[in-house]
Amino acid sequence: MEDLYFQWKKDEGAPFTGWDFSYLKGRWKEERPSWDYVRKAQALAKKAAAILDVGTGGGEILALLWPFPAHTVATEGWLPSVPIARKRLEPLGAKVVAADESGKLPFADEEFDLVLNRHSAYNDREVFRVLRTGGHFLTEQVGGDNLEDLLREFSVELQFKDWTLGVAKQRLEEVGFKITQAREWSGRVEFNDVGALVYFLKAIPWIVKDFSVDNYLPVLKKLQSRINMGESLVFTTARFMILAEKDKS
Repeated sequence: MEDLYFQWKKDEGAPFTGWDFSYLKGRWKEERPSWDYVRKAQALAKKAAAILDVGTGGGEILALLWPFPAHTVATEGWLPSVPIARKRLEPLGAKVVAADESGKLPFADEEFDLVLNRHSAYNDREVFRVLRTGGHFLTEQVGGDNLEDLLREFSVELQFKDWTLGVAKQRLEEVGFKITQAREWSGRVEFNDVGALVYFLKAIPWIVKDFSVDNYLPVLKKLQSRINMGESLVFTTARFMILAEKDKS
């Protein structure tokens, strides 16, 4: 157990930048939703003259859409990710702006004909405002019940349990959007060892807010005993996707 503790502390302190989980290569598996967000975004981007990616993270997903229109902008509210996104996206011709995705967007009315958002907050009214009439908004969201079984292990309550596909659709419709596609999905994420889970929870600190190896050592030992008995650490993920149009009518 002493050796495991030192490994867990090493995993806890391992660097994490952008949205890069390559440190966990071979140590975890995460199922992907039944839809392909990137493919949907690529199809929409081909028809767009101006694109806004809200909450770009390190720009990993937007970069996959290159080449994109000359007027392509990404916002990011998590300041440590802004220079990472700029380094990745600006050589491709996209501008990166530090901005709070849930607040007022620093853009003109009807400036874009495609707004993208993956796993980030967004302001319904602001997205509607900056979209041109006939433009599209594509978002993939993490459901409010995401990893509920994992949180139960740590005796932690869901923070966004009311964030559902139904709620997201209603809010978009209330500001004037027409929903053209809406799907939800649940899948599995599996960790091969407790240290991989430690790294995951440190990389995404809002899952278990006060997580550290020392704070939750009894829980980690309990999870390790499951692995010792041949069990897997498998938990349930939740996603939903919406494609909405700023209706011409």
